[in-house]
Amino acid sequence: MVNEHNDILLMKGNEAIAHAAIRCGCDGYFGYPITPQSEILETLAVEKPWETTGMVVLQAESEVASINMIYGGGGSGKRVMTSSSSPGVALMQEGIAYMAGAEIPGLIVNVQRGGPGLGTIQPSQGDYFQATRGGGNGDYYVLVLAPSSVQEMADFVDLAFELAFKYRIPAMILSDGVVGQVMEKVVLPPFKPRRTEEEIERECPWASTGRKGGRPINVITSLELKPEAMEKHNLHLQEKYKTIRENEVRYEELQTEDADYLIVAFGSAARIAQKAISDLRQQDIHVGLLRPITLWPFPSQRICELSEKVKGILCFEINAGQMVEDVRLAVEGRTPVAHYGKMGGIVPTPDEVVDSLKSQLL
Repeated sequence: MVNEHNDILLMKGNEAIAHAAIRCGCDGYFGYPITPQSEILETLAVEKPWETTGMVVLQAESEVASINMIYGGGGSGKRVMTSSSSPGVALMQEGIAYMAGAEIPGLIVNVQRGGPGLGTIQPSQGDYFQATRGGGNGDYYVLVLAPSSVQEMADFVDLAFELAFKYRIPAMILSDGVVGQVMEKVVLPPFKPRRTEEEIERECPWASTGRKGGRPINVITSLELKPEAMEKHNLHLQEKYKTIRENEVRYEELQTEDADYLIVAFGSAARIAQKAISDLRQQDIHVGLLRPITLWPFPSQRICELSEKVKGILCFEINAGQMVEDVRLAVEGRTPVAHYGKMGGIVPTPDEVVDSLKSQLL
């Protein structure tokens, strides 16, 4: 399946992530199978990148083991990743908080399914809070990218690693069962060589790579027993998060120039929203789309600007209403904000979105 040319291929979103990981110089994958993301590990097992690029692929004994392997690999400056689905990522939250506290870069892929608890194996977007609020302890954020296509599933792997190492922060690709399982055309990224040990030491002077030639061993930890020192570290983290908010917000707009109403949706919901917007415009109802690509940092400023031009906003997400809280904070009462969503793994239709907007905002 993987070739050295940039040919157009047909594959699932989960498969695209696996192929992109091999191509973007990933040093290691540590994960555990769970529906609907198991194809990531399965594809890596089939492709055997340890024979071609030297990438380590290991099925860990649990999600807890996986995230701690990411902690160790990332702490040594390696490009390492894991993947899971909603309840599996819930088990990883302690390790993710440890990584955030120790400023260890790494990639976590979450292909969401319905919850809470074990829930269902059907698609959902119910992990928005888990991803953007941080399910672990303390004041921290994870940089969250939300792909809406197979192409973005492939593209966001290298982007996530780039941002994770730029800011020394865990990065998450927050997908869902629709984007993970759908088959679409994709152009895979070009091959990027894995970094040498010398390059890692030069690019990651903070990394714990062992004692070489009298070089001191860096201690990677999120523990600090003195409250004054812990507060100083937290202030440093908050300053870093401020910088990320100022520089890394990403979003996509569709037909917002003449919009009287706005739909805000991410991931697979944004795809459904596009068809709903097309149908609404055929009825002479001018609706635009704002698709957040980074769920954290969230495009609050742009939503605020658009709220001053429209008569109302529909926040459409496949959950009970999570992102809508960030939309309402951004709007600050300037225009009505409604919500529409489904739970339990039910994916809404464009007609339902059309009916919701008309009944709540018109």
